[in-house]
Amino acid sequence: MSRAVPARRRRLAAVAALCLGAVAGWTSAAGGDLLPAEQAFRFSARALDERTLEARFTIADGYYLYRDKLKFALSPGGAVLGVPELPAGKVKTDEFFGKVETYRGTLVVKLPLSGATSGQSVMLAADSQGCADLGVCYPPTQQKVNLPLPAVGQPPGVLVNATPPKKNWFQ
Repeated sequence: MSRAVPARRRRLAAVAALCLGAVAGWTSAAGGDLLPAEQAFRFSARALDERTLEARFTIADGYYLYRDKLKFALSPGGAVLGVPELPAGKVKTDEFFGKVETYRGTLVVKLPLSGATSGQSVMLAADSQGCADLGVCYPPTQQKVNLPLPAVGQPPGVLVNATPPKKNWFQ
């Protein structure tokens, strides 16, 4: 039994390496046109007021995001997100996930917020997954922004862009 676990781990590592190699190969085969996930699905957000956040994805031409793969979370504790107000997506029969709703272009999501105080900062994390029309799907990606909440009666905050990761696996 002890030999089965290492063998299984080796197989999983081999599959992971194969997947990464395949995506890198597709990037080369596409002439370098395949963007890293953080560029294909640019995330930004702002606080509209102390009770509402606005999350935004700018989706590059030739790419789409899955509606049901979008998730949002906050830190630190105390502040709580309500149910995201997602617009209807375009229905698509996807070769990987079947019948799904997708987004292209610009996606704006309203996020109700409770338990936060004006002047506080919150870290908003957005999990997403999407694909390129070339037939390449990305693994789930998380992008984060730190948002200061405006004081009561003040105008909405400015859009804060997610910071790209330090290491880019695709270039």
